[in-house]
Amino acid sequence: MARPIILASGSEIRQTLLHNAAVPFGVSVARLDEDAIKRAMLEDGAPPRDIADTLAEGKAMKVSRKQPDALVIGCDQVLDFGGELLSKPRDVDESRDQLQALRGRRHSLLSAAVLCHQGRPVWRHVGQVRLTMNDFSDAYLEAYLERNWNSIRYSVGGYKLEEEGVRLFSRIDGDYFNVLGLPLLEILAYLGASGDLDT
Repeated sequence: MARPIILASGSEIRQTLLHNAAVPFGVSVARLDEDAIKRAMLEDGAPPRDIADTLAEGKAMKVSRKQPDALVIGCDQVLDFGGELLSKPRDVDESRDQLQALRGRRHSLLSAAVLCHQGRPVWRHVGQVRLTMNDFSDAYLEAYLERNWNSIRYSVGGYKLEEEGVRLFSRIDGDYFNVLGLPLLEILAYLGASGDLDT
């Protein structure tokens, strides 16, 4: 029998992706002190992949403990820039600094998803996409930030590929859904195999 599915995220794009795939789900936003978890893991030398996985699991577990009969999807995305973890920019100046550092270079987005049931993880996946930025001009960067700041202010790396941010890139290697923060194909495969989604 199919279990109710809950997304432990307030992300509009993740919700849209599941809606568009005709996945029935509810939303329960998990509140974690993500910055504290990241700081502690970075101090312990944890790689970005493990940080994304831990944050996704923490969100799913928090909701799963309250709603044990549901299948809870926890997600997180981090940007790995040569082993350095970049977070959401605090302001437009930090976004500018991040984009200047990334300009003309390659970085990775890691999109983690963990599914929990009855307060324990039952499935996990971390998808990786490698992206190469164009060597865009300072003038374009300033105009881009002015036009897009309100949209990108909560985006790791200061861009959204589904918007003008795609113009910043010369090459993208990997699954587009992972760029958007959800390893959708892998989640759908699990839900189909587990009987939680008709296939």
